[in-house]
Amino acid sequence: METGRVKRFYQEGFFSQDRLEVRGGRPLEGSVAIGGAKNSVLKLMAACLLTEGTFTIRNVPDIDDVSAMAGVLRAMGAAVSRADDALTIERPAAVNPEAPYMLTEQLRASTAVLGPLLAGVGHARVSLPGGDDFGPRPIDMHIAGLEAIGCRFEMSGGDVYATADNLVGDSVLLEFPSVGATENVMMAAVRAKGTTVIDNAAREPEIADLAGFLNQMGGQVTGAGTSTIIVEGVEELCPVEYTAVSDRIEAATFLAALGTAGGEITLVGARPDHMAMLCRKLGEMGVRTSSDLDGMWAMSPKRLQSADVSTLPYPGLPTDCKPLLVAMLSVAEGVGIVTENLFSGRFRYVDELVRMGADIRTESHHAVIRGVERLSGAPVRASDIRAGAALVVAGLAADGVTTVSDPHHIDRGYESFAGKLSALGADVRRVRPGDSPRPADRRAGPMVRPPTGSHPSPPDGPAMLPKPSQG
Repeated sequence: METGRVKRFYQEGFFSQDRLEVRGGRPLEGSVAIGGAKNSVLKLMAACLLTEGTFTIRNVPDIDDVSAMAGVLRAMGAAVSRADDALTIERPAAVNPEAPYMLTEQLRASTAVLGPLLAGVGHARVSLPGGDDFGPRPIDMHIAGLEAIGCRFEMSGGDVYATADNLVGDSVLLEFPSVGATENVMMAAVRAKGTTVIDNAAREPEIADLAGFLNQMGGQVTGAGTSTIIVEGVEELCPVEYTAVSDRIEAATFLAALGTAGGEITLVGARPDHMAMLCRKLGEMGVRTSSDLDGMWAMSPKRLQSADVSTLPYPGLPTDCKPLLVAMLSVAEGVGIVTENLFSGRFRYVDELVRMGADIRTESHHAVIRGVERLSGAPVRASDIRAGAALVVAGLAADGVTTVSDPHHIDRGYESFAGKLSALGADVRRVRPGDSPRPADRRAGPMVRPPTGSHPSPPDGPAMLPKPSQG
C-alpha cells in the first residue's frame, strides 16, 4: 500500500465506522493457522537496511503494521512488494536515512531502524514514534546502549538525530531487559569493530529470531535467548531469505477465545515452548494444552477457574497477554488479581469490560476481578491492538451482541481475525458502512440465536488495504 494512502486512511478515520459484531454462546472447534510474529517481522524488515541487496522474508502476516513499516522503508528508498506470505525488500546502495513523523506516529516499532541505519549508513534522523496508547515507553535505553558502542545523539523538535562514524564493540548493560533496546544494539553491533557484550538482554523468542536472521546474513551473534548476548562485529553482510517465527501472542489470543467460548481446537504452527508461563496459567484456570505434530492442541471446560496473574519480562507472562487474561477472568469462577509490572496505563480497556457486566476494580497497577457467569453484549471501543482483541474474546462469553468499534487497532496486529474465529464456529463478523443488518438484528427484545449446528456465513477478513506494488 502507498505510504500516503496509509496516512490518509488513518487521518480521515476511514476505519472508524467499521465495527465487529460478536454473538456469544458458541463453542470453538477445528483448526486455526497461526501466522508469523508481528513483533519479529517488523524488526527483520528493519534489519534489511543493514546492507544492499534483495531480501525475502516468509511467513509475514498481512496486517497494517507491516504495511506501515513497508512505508517507512519505501521512504528511505527501498522497494517492498508482497506475494502471498512472502515479503521482498530491495535495499538500494544509497539510502535516505530519515523516518519522518508522518510515518512513525502510528508505529512504535519504527525505532528499530536506528541501529541498522547507524551501522549501514552512519547517520539517521528518526521521529519519536506513536503506536498503542497505554503509557509512555521512552527510548532512553536504546540511546544509552548505542552510545556505548560509539553512536552520538541529539534531540530536537521530537526528532532523534544520530551519527556513528566509528562503531566499536564494548560492554552494554541494560537497566531493564528491553526488547527494543536489545534489538537495536544487536543490529548496530553486528557491524562494529570488535566484540559487544549485552548484559541483562531481553530473552524473548523474537530476539532469537532476529539473531538467526543476522547470523544467516553473515553476522556472529551468540547467546540470544539468554540474558547475555555476544556480538562479534563483521565487515560484510549479505541479503538472505528467511522464515519468521510464529506469533505467540496470536496463539495466546485464540487460546483466550477458547477459554471464554469453550471447545477444542488445534493451533497450527503454534510454539508451546514459547508460551510456557501462559500455558501454566491457563492450566490453573482449567484449559488443557499439549504439543502435537501440527503445533498445539487445546481444550477448555464450560467454566474457567480464577487465578492470579503478574506480567514480567520473558520467560514471564507477556504484558500483551494481560488484556486477554482479564477478559477470561471476567467470566471465571472466583476472584483473580492481575498485576501489571511493565507498563503504566494498561488497564484502560477495563471500563469497556465493565460496560459488558464485568466486575473489575483497579488500583494503581493492580486489578481485582470477580468472575460473573455471563457477560452482556454492549457497544464497546477498542483502544489498542490487544485490548480490541480482548473485547472480542469477552464477547464470545456474552449474551446478545457485542459491537466493537475502531477495529482498525485489531487490524494492526491480526490478519483476518473475524474470519479465523468464524472458521472455528464463532459468530463474529465485520460490518462496514452500508452493510445490511442480519434479520436477527432487526428484532425487538431478546436476541434470537441461530439454531444449534448452524453457522453464519464466514465474514470478510479485516479491511486490508491493497497489496503494495514494488517501488
